[in-house]
Amino acid sequence: MASAEFERRITISEETTQLIRLSDASLRLLLVEDDELVRERLAALITAAGFEVHVSPSVEEATHALEEEFFPIVIVDRMLGGVDGMQLCSQIRQMHLPGYVYILLLTAKDSSSEIIEGLNAGADEYLSKKVTEEELLARLRAARRIVSLEQALRDTIAERSRAAATDVLTGGHNRRYFAKQMGRELKRCERFSFDLSVMMLDIDHFKSINDEFGHLLGDEVLKQTSGLLSHNLRKVDLICRYGGEEYAIIAPATNGEHAAIFAEKLRRLIEQFQFPGVPRAVTISIGVAEFPLHGKSRDALVRAADSALYAAKQKGRNRVVIAST
Repeated sequence: MASAEFERRITISEETTQLIRLSDASLRLLLVEDDELVRERLAALITAAGFEVHVSPSVEEATHALEEEFFPIVIVDRMLGGVDGMQLCSQIRQMHLPGYVYILLLTAKDSSSEIIEGLNAGADEYLSKKVTEEELLARLRAARRIVSLEQALRDTIAERSRAAATDVLTGGHNRRYFAKQMGRELKRCERFSFDLSVMMLDIDHFKSINDEFGHLLGDEVLKQTSGLLSHNLRKVDLICRYGGEEYAIIAPATNGEHAAIFAEKLRRLIEQFQFPGVPRAVTISIGVAEFPLHGKSRDALVRAADSALYAAKQKGRNRVVIAST
């Protein structure tokens, strides 16, 4: 139950709200408090400070709310109808959430041992129920800074990861990403006995395109080829620029025969497309290899597809060849 002192301290005044408003930007916050009076007053104060507040009166409802939506800041009452709020702290730390959750544990118990116990349970900050408005909102400012920095760091890491997996010229996936995904797909094939095929594609006589029409136009051919192929793949397929004028395609749940049929459709697509600025047909050669028939590892499968591509080149280009067993 809330004490008269606590009720007095969290009374909202327009003057205080104006002085300590955090920002105009809203940040989602979950307030877990079973005392209705305290819950309503805290929710009003925090909302006035610029937060979007969701309230839960129990650990069960709070857990359900966190499973449905992400709240970067959570305020938890230590005692929730006989249930220890530290239980929720521990649960949150075990959940797989899209970002870090900053937890403030609110309690009338503020001895050193209680504080240590709360922090060990996963709380980031320990708030006494004697906390003033100014102190509470100062703690929320700190929480906002921390979750903002954590999200910025997460975004930076994600952006660097995307950049590392992206081909600078075409904007599509690169060879590094291909290698990573191939490893995952092969594990899936081994576990569930799925079919999988790899196609290695090469633009025929690409050097002559650069020599005749210039490297800028050659780059446009690479970009448009990448776009044409990407837009005509299934959602489960993956294409990357493997290097130079060569591309690689992973075709899950597809055997070599079906992959060759699909490769032929792609070959015709490129042959029939009129590339702007190139007054002649642009063609591709494709080599196809099937797992595990032509290779049981990533490197072995790529080598088999690459050998089939070389065979297509030797046979006159502009054709599809399946790897030999």
